[in-house]
Amino acid sequence: MLKKFSVENFKGFQDKITFDLGKPSNYSFHTELIENDCVSKGIIYGINSCGKSNLGLAIFDIITHLTEKEKLLNSYDLFLNLGGRKSFAEFEYVFLFDGHTVIYKYKKTSVDTLQEESLSIDEKEVIYYDYLKSEGFTRLEGTETLNATITNNSPISRVKYVNSNSILTKNIENQVFKRFMDFVDHMLLFYSLDSRGYEGFRSGSEGVAEGIVNSGKIQEFEEFLKENGIVYNLYPCEVDGRSSIYCHFDNQDVDFFRIASTGTRSLALFYYWYIRMLQASFVFIDEFDAFYHFELSESVEKRLKEIKGVQIFTTTHNTDLMSNDLLRPDCYFLLRDNKIKAISNLTEKELRLAHNLQKMYKAGAFNGSE
Repeated sequence: MLKKFSVENFKGFQDKITFDLGKPSNYSFHTELIENDCVSKGIIYGINSCGKSNLGLAIFDIITHLTEKEKLLNSYDLFLNLGGRKSFAEFEYVFLFDGHTVIYKYKKTSVDTLQEESLSIDEKEVIYYDYLKSEGFTRLEGTETLNATITNNSPISRVKYVNSNSILTKNIENQVFKRFMDFVDHMLLFYSLDSRGYEGFRSGSEGVAEGIVNSGKIQEFEEFLKENGIVYNLYPCEVDGRSSIYCHFDNQDVDFFRIASTGTRSLALFYYWYIRMLQASFVFIDEFDAFYHFELSESVEKRLKEIKGVQIFTTTHNTDLMSNDLLRPDCYFLLRDNKIKAISNLTEKELRLAHNLQKMYKAGAFNGSE
């Protein structure tokens, strides 16, 4: 799991900002939200332009050079902070896998230009590469015959090169390395509207209707909509060689997406990814409920809570969701002034199950600092 993430000089983050998921509080309720000593589900709040979307892009920058999965490269224009003093952005990830710690750090001048890269497992640096000097080392068993250098104009990550070109010896250190690579390979970021796309997890484009139909989930999708007050009689249909979802009415059948509201289309997109989330490692949904009413937002969050073994974080402006009935104080994060902290760390008051978190938030109770 991702334990901690830091970034500096990337887009709106001129100074270093740290998203720490490895310091959960000792609450006795909603203990299922803490897995492997890390927060596994959370909601991120912040005013417009505070950096919620950029935080997601920063976390997912890792997939742009370590995987072959879908990349939102156009979203990484103006990569460096415009007022920054450094000529590169710095990223640091701390992962935890069955008690083993992986620290991955790198510097970039643009989304496709690495400057330096380092990977450590249990405090031992096992891969290092300086792209400016074209020198480095690899200390994983099974990599002894690899070329010690990569040409300076090669865009390939040293870590990715090792993973793709080595037959690693079977030992704990290499197993942890493979766990790390698999985790990154299954990270997923998506937006609440289909036109804004997704990043990570898989490659290529697939229509929402096509994905739901081909997964054999039409009836489950119909039940999902019904649970949220949207009643349609749905069935799969092939149109011009592509799978579609049609609605049956007494007088005429019609394509589901021709009559679905913006909110219902957004819900369909959510369901498309929801049925794939069990195979994900880390999910970031930006403005997940931009087109939902409160009850629907709460219903979706409750569904996300039930997914075990996957870290899932959403961004929203909906303070109605800030409740101990849904999550707990160390799972609600506020992003402001280039800092992101759980609300449990923003007050000296001991937060209990009976506290009204939304009321406290609106009263300014979380305006303090850690």
